[in-house]
Amino acid sequence: MDQRLAGKVAIITGSTSGIGRSSAELFAEHGARVVVNGRRKELGREVVAVIEAAGGEAIYVPGDVKQPEVLQELVSQCMDRFGRIDILMNNAWTGTNRSLSDLEPEDWDESFALIVKAAALGSKYALPHMIAGGGGAIINVSSVHGVLASRSFLPYDAMKAALVNLTRQMAVDYGQYGIRVNALCPGRIITERSSARIATQPEQEVLQTLVYPLGRPGTMREAAYAALFLASDEASFVTGHALLVDGGLTAQLADSVGAHVEENLRAMDTQDDQD
Repeated sequence: MDQRLAGKVAIITGSTSGIGRSSAELFAEHGARVVVNGRRKELGREVVAVIEAAGGEAIYVPGDVKQPEVLQELVSQCMDRFGRIDILMNNAWTGTNRSLSDLEPEDWDESFALIVKAAALGSKYALPHMIAGGGGAIINVSSVHGVLASRSFLPYDAMKAALVNLTRQMAVDYGQYGIRVNALCPGRIITERSSARIATQPEQEVLQTLVYPLGRPGTMREAAYAALFLASDEASFVTGHALLVDGGLTAQLADSVGAHVEENLRAMDTQDDQD
């Protein structure tokens, strides 16, 4: 395999499952040494074991990155073990999503701390080492919710949008040091969490898939490959960009989405009649 990240070291927060885990495993396949992070120790050790079994190198640093000391520990252990930081992928997220009138102050605090503040502080602690090493790449994992809004989805929409502009601002400030900063904005990606939900609500999966021009949701591996591009030297002139990996979801006008869904529903009804 082409070692697109050979010799590089990557820290990926929230990498014990979902896009983060898939990215950790893919980065390792392409030659990166990886620092895995997440709150569930058994999953963190499992990811490291998978990477090592495939011939890669990784360490697991547990902890909740809402805590600044956990972010400092991630950077410290990375430097102690590998001596450099080339890639930082701020991926961890959580949150309670409702309409504004139904949210409590603590809902805002938790989402801000994990989505925005953790990305900012993680970058702050990693930047001196990246600058000393001659540059690097920071990937902030936002979402299609960072560019468009959804019903009853505060504060996720607000925080993911803030992450996109944080990305742009950091790109402006740190480009002079050879550091590229980009946002990854996935659409609907089937993860371990969403797979469990689909098993109990298959009809919702069908309806949500109808709005995608490609006619399906994305996979964790597809999102990870987009992250790999942003982390690699192939993206050496890409910075301050929000890369949509959304199967064409956000390319459409609202009336086009409606027509697309209606057309697909008619086709499904026809197929049911034939069956």
